[in-house]
Amino acid sequence: MRTAIATVSLSGTLEEKLGAAAAAGFDAVEIFEADLIGSTLSPAEVRDLAGGLGLAVAMYQPFRDFEGVGPDVLETNLRRARHKFQVMQELGTDLLLVCSNVAPGTSDDAKLAASQLSRLADEAQAHGIRIAYEALAWGTHVSDYLAAWRIVEMADHPALGTCLDSFHILSRGSDPSRIREIPADRIFFLQLADAPLMAMDILQWSRHYRCFPGQGGFDLPAFMEHVHAAGYTGPLSLEVFNDHFRQADPYRIAVDGHRSLLALQEAAEISGLPARVGVAGYAFVELAVDAGSGEQASAVLEAMGFEHIGPHRSKPVHQWRQGAARVLLNHGDEHAGSDPLVVALGLESDDPAAAAARAQSLGASVLPRRRGAGEADLSAVAAPDDTAVFFCRTTAGEDGWLGDFIELGDGSASDPGITAIDHVVLSQPFDYFDEAALFYRSVLGLEPRDSQDLVGPDGILLSRALTDTARRVRLAITVPRLAGGEHGRLGELQHVAFASDDAIGTARRMRERGVPLLGIPENYYDDLSARTDLPGERVVEMRELGVLHDADDAGELLHFFTEMVGGRLFFEVVQRIGSYDGYGAANSPVRLSAQLRPAVEPHLS
Repeated sequence: MRTAIATVSLSGTLEEKLGAAAAAGFDAVEIFEADLIGSTLSPAEVRDLAGGLGLAVAMYQPFRDFEGVGPDVLETNLRRARHKFQVMQELGTDLLLVCSNVAPGTSDDAKLAASQLSRLADEAQAHGIRIAYEALAWGTHVSDYLAAWRIVEMADHPALGTCLDSFHILSRGSDPSRIREIPADRIFFLQLADAPLMAMDILQWSRHYRCFPGQGGFDLPAFMEHVHAAGYTGPLSLEVFNDHFRQADPYRIAVDGHRSLLALQEAAEISGLPARVGVAGYAFVELAVDAGSGEQASAVLEAMGFEHIGPHRSKPVHQWRQGAARVLLNHGDEHAGSDPLVVALGLESDDPAAAAARAQSLGASVLPRRRGAGEADLSAVAAPDDTAVFFCRTTAGEDGWLGDFIELGDGSASDPGITAIDHVVLSQPFDYFDEAALFYRSVLGLEPRDSQDLVGPDGILLSRALTDTARRVRLAITVPRLAGGEHGRLGELQHVAFASDDAIGTARRMRERGVPLLGIPENYYDDLSARTDLPGERVVEMRELGVLHDADDAGELLHFFTEMVGGRLFFEVVQRIGSYDGYGAANSPVRLSAQLRPAVEPHLS
């Protein structure tokens, strides 16, 4: 289906908004009245610019507070409308959005509203224009889409139809299944927006917290199934009022919006993307290092029991391995002066090329790569935070990546107990948390869990975990709830968590090998003894080694952390007991406080 976006959804000048919409692949735009009024371009110049970019102008909006008024106000409103019709003719669009009246003192007489809208439609039809009547969720008398449809039906005018808006329908808890009762030729337009589920005034919710499909709590796939069943064939258009979107890069936000519509159509089984290729686990995690931080990271990995397998054949990259966990250290010149940082995720895939093709169809940028003779042709795309995502096979064969490394190690290094990569936690730029979640959900097929607040000593981190159904790829993304903060570095932390079958034994062996493990306050273990039935000798061991505990209805978690490796990165080791499926979020305040302590203590001395 054709896609569109309202210019109010993006930041920048009208020219920038049109450029961003076109670059992202939209077919059309809704021109928001304030964007046109504030532009130096005439309506005809906007039409020409949009057309040159390959964009149709699908609708002009909004026209407010028209119906349910007295005779004098009606004449004034009709004069306003005639001016809009002239503007629309220059703009090159034949559809005007009319919102239900929100002014106090208007009539609740549906017949009067129908009569007045019919008169407006007469005027519009004379100019070759149609009217799409929409129920605002806070309309004075018309706040429900079925009420708006009944008025349109009563007016019975060919130039008058209805506009369905998912936010106005779903925010009120209205039943969207009755959309199927509206004739397809009377649904003139469809506007889509998701939103987090919040208990607040609907107007404020609408004006500040809408988001793209798949980023909120509405069941938009089911909503779309009703719209599709009604026979609607017009464009799917995004109308999203969001404070973050309106101050962010419009090109980036437009790509995110277009991706959301493609994913929504797939979820609603309206149209298909290239088939989803499952991911079967982590092939590797790649860290960027420079000379100094590389030496530190290498020393920590070696102390943790990782073996230096060897260097890449043509790139300044070294492979470290323990069990099925592989960490690559990238010593490239472009990372000079940087702390260790996750720059790439390698994901096992049965068909890397197809996985990359699907990602590209969803707007992901394919990353160019230098490839030496005989080296694997790896497929990689960029995630929203510029982390590279590689689709690969962990073999030494013709299409595997292991053959790209010279093997110096013989696999005889001691093994403290790490078996695989359990999960990776990536911090996100402040404004792009939802974008990242949508990317990993649509491109990799990871399902998001509910967001959680991680309370730290200098603020709150918003965290969301995503995983495949087999729990082979676990990923979590974090972002500060508020920008800035005195100790804002905790909002930038990343870490790699490794799996172990014996966290306490692994912690003991790592402590003996000199791994700098994160110290946990004595108070934590006093509280742990009081609130759990853990054996006393087990708590003593955990206290000695800095091992933390969490539990849910399905099982338990034992986990511990290293101290910081540089300024932003640390490692974790986790043991999942039973079917525990979480990440130890209850222990995050303790962990965050312990990590912040080294930065605070010098100021206290």
